[in-house]
Amino acid sequence: MKKRIFLSFAAAVFAATSLLQAQQEANDQLNPLLTGVPFLTITPDARSGGMGDLGAATSADIASQYWNPAKYAFLDSKTGLTFSFTPWLSRLVSDINLSYLAGYYRFDERQTLSASFRYFSLGKVTLTDHYGKSMYDVHPNDLAVDAAYSLLLSERLSGSVALRFIYSNLGNIPSEGSTTEPGLSFAADVAAYYKMPITMASGDAHWAFGLNVSNIGTKISYDGGQTNNFIPTNLRLGTSFDYPIDNYNRISVSADVAKLLVPSVPRLSNFNGDKLAHQQALKDYYNTTPVAGIFKSFGDASRGFQEELEEIMWSVGAEYAYNNQFFVRAGYFNEHQNKGNRKFFTAGVGFKLNVLQLDAGYVISVAQTNPLDGTLRLGLSFDVFGLKNLIN
Repeated sequence: MKKRIFLSFAAAVFAATSLLQAQQEANDQLNPLLTGVPFLTITPDARSGGMGDLGAATSADIASQYWNPAKYAFLDSKTGLTFSFTPWLSRLVSDINLSYLAGYYRFDERQTLSASFRYFSLGKVTLTDHYGKSMYDVHPNDLAVDAAYSLLLSERLSGSVALRFIYSNLGNIPSEGSTTEPGLSFAADVAAYYKMPITMASGDAHWAFGLNVSNIGTKISYDGGQTNNFIPTNLRLGTSFDYPIDNYNRISVSADVAKLLVPSVPRLSNFNGDKLAHQQALKDYYNTTPVAGIFKSFGDASRGFQEELEEIMWSVGAEYAYNNQFFVRAGYFNEHQNKGNRKFFTAGVGFKLNVLQLDAGYVISVAQTNPLDGTLRLGLSFDVFGLKNLIN
């Protein structure tokens, strides 16, 4: 039992961000999908963070690596770099944060190489014994490094493949005479982006569609492979319509739907109190391979198709741009109350000056006492090639 508690430590810390409100209600149907390294699902950039946490089909930007790396093929500039910082759960603690660095380089008109680095620090965690006495401090942290290759397949369609290395360190936590080990995982993303121009009286509009299946990879373990946890494999679909009001004003409206492609953890309540059957189901769950888990995730919910629909998260957002220099954004994100109850509005602004762009996004929670309320993201991006020409 102690070992399982320790192995669930990282997931439990992050799960608090989405479950605190839902757990306050007596709800027998509460059954969120649990994974290891859940920091991979946190929106890292300020622009998307201001539009309801979406980005599968929005116009390409330097932070596209997380949402859909296939979008890089449609950027005009040759090289770009962006950095974002998110103080996480700032209403509760002051030392949990996510840092995100991403960039890209265009080899030619069709090929682009991109990469990103994410570092999630959970600050200082004080461990206690059974009597509540402080033992010592640990500093858990997670990181992910990835690279993607994007190819423009036609004037309207692009595709991309990304490879990712994931490292998760819970700290030196003793467990039944041993200590936990850092978890390692390898994953891949497969993405596509379709952008269709539409000629209108006010100018050229664009209708885009995006697809990204991310974190298809190995399980992660903190005990040498005795217990393996799924990583958050995710399917995301999106569409976006960008409309030019006139020569200086544009507005875009976007929507995303997403679903975790991981199976549900078996619950004892589903077995009428039969602990042996429940233990066998748990054993089968932990022995399920990642690929089998993807297919199983579409039909393993205990309440059938209705619960499968509850696992779908959706978000809508809009962005207004004046002269491609000043941006105002807003959005809404929705997750079913039985799967985490994250429901919040977002707002954001952006300012671009020559080769530099500054963005900010802010979360306004709908659910009361939601720890996500007040989350602020800040981002700084710049066109490396343009900056070089400006200096010269």
